Amino acid sequence: MADRAQDFVDTFRLFLEEVVQQQRMRPAVLTPIGVTVEEHVGAPVRDLPLVSEAIPPHRLVDADIALDHLTDSPGSGLFGCSGGQQRYVEDFPQLLQHPHVAFAPAPVDYVTVDTGPDSQRRVVAFGIRLVVFEGKPVAVLQRAAAPQFGRATASLDVLSPDADLSGRLLAEVRRLMLTHSVLRGKVLTFTGDEYAHQAAGATFVPRPAVSAEDVVLGPGVLEQITGHVVDIGNQRVQLADAGQHLKRGVLLYGPPGTGKTLTVRHLLASTPDVTAVLLTGTSIRFITEAAELARAMQPAIVVLEDVDLVAHERGMHGGPQPLLFAVLDALDGLDGDADVAFILTTNRADLLEPALTARPGRVDLAVEIPLPDADARRRMFALYASGLGLSEAAVQEAADRSEGVTGSFAKELMRRAVLRAARNDRAVSDADLAAALDDLLSSGATLTRTLLGVGGGGQA
Repeated sequence: MADRAQDFVDTFRLFLEEVVQQQRMRPAVLTPIGVTVEEHVGAPVRDLPLVSEAIPPHRLVDADIALDHLTDSPGSGLFGCSGGQQRYVEDFPQLLQHPHVAFAPAPVDYVTVDTGPDSQRRVVAFGIRLVVFEGKPVAVLQRAAAPQFGRATASLDVLSPDADLSGRLLAEVRRLMLTHSVLRGKVLTFTGDEYAHQAAGATFVPRPAVSAEDVVLGPGVLEQITGHVVDIGNQRVQLADAGQHLKRGVLLYGPPGTGKTLTVRHLLASTPDVTAVLLTGTSIRFITEAAELARAMQPAIVVLEDVDLVAHERGMHGGPQPLLFAVLDALDGLDGDADVAFILTTNRADLLEPALTARPGRVDLAVEIPLPDADARRRMFALYASGLGLSEAAVQEAADRSEGVTGSFAKELMRRAVLRAARNDRAVSDADLAAALDDLLSSGATLTRTLLGVGGGGQA
């Protein structure tokens, strides 16, 4: 009985293997999409060379705009593809000839993406464009990144009888992507996603509106920084004609809360037409993408906040992590004539990798942003007290009592004074300011003062 059962199992296994082998040997059949593409290009799809271009996910919207320009002509068309999830794993030629799935024209897949802080665009996420380029028919498969299906980047796949023609079409797409880019002149940051943490997607940030009067630093400090970042860019033509480099690096260092981030925000406000990429914390891993975008969109600014975090990235044997090498490559990789400013900030200059600043050309200006002195504190307190109706004498006295504090402390102090008055349904007074300062300087508020960046005594 056991032998008969084993014979049945062996026979059934051979039967299944034969079925699978026959399926594998089944020849590819022209799909309905293949018929449509073949009619458009006027040649058998099996003879069409494939030319592909990987597109960073944050540049797909630019590619979509570029292709819209190319398909706005007679003989062009756009359609989607049936086939469920199977279509995501197949290459363009396999959508045209397939042994098992009859891929057919279907509605286009779209995705809505941001084109600015307050604007969006509907972008083709999976669609086949029939294009007439240089008077000749071409087919282009446009698809967004699909990390869940193993596609980390967006892509354009081009089919035509002439591979050189396909290459020229992609070159024209790249040119139009630069000309019509939605990223140019914007402030953005990069983020990952749940499927591919190395796939950078762009998030737009409103450009700050921070005037020079809003930044309280020591005499001449802000002017020095602005001159290096902004004025060099304003004189790009003259410097380039004289053979001088435009790429520059600025390091802002000092205790937390002293105004490094506010200074950066002022620089962004002072360069309204410059493309800016902000990287902080874990987003620093996208430094390579940021540098590539800055090169393409120059004039540009790349901000690396809290760059000392790179110094903490260590391998198992104490050596530097790839993240450090990526930052160094970004600083070194751009030519000197690239109008790109790298702005680095750190709270701990002592932890900063020496390699970041040791080589000439990586950072050519380092500026300390220290705790404000007495004069800076008075100006800072007056700035945050503006419009509250407090007397000048009371504000100055509060500043004099607050040695070693930062702008964060001054801002919180004014908020607490206003809150005390609001709770009693009256306008804020000098007494509210004094009481709020007593609270913040009390022994029970030590941790709060630390969180607000108090560096000195700070006692009444």
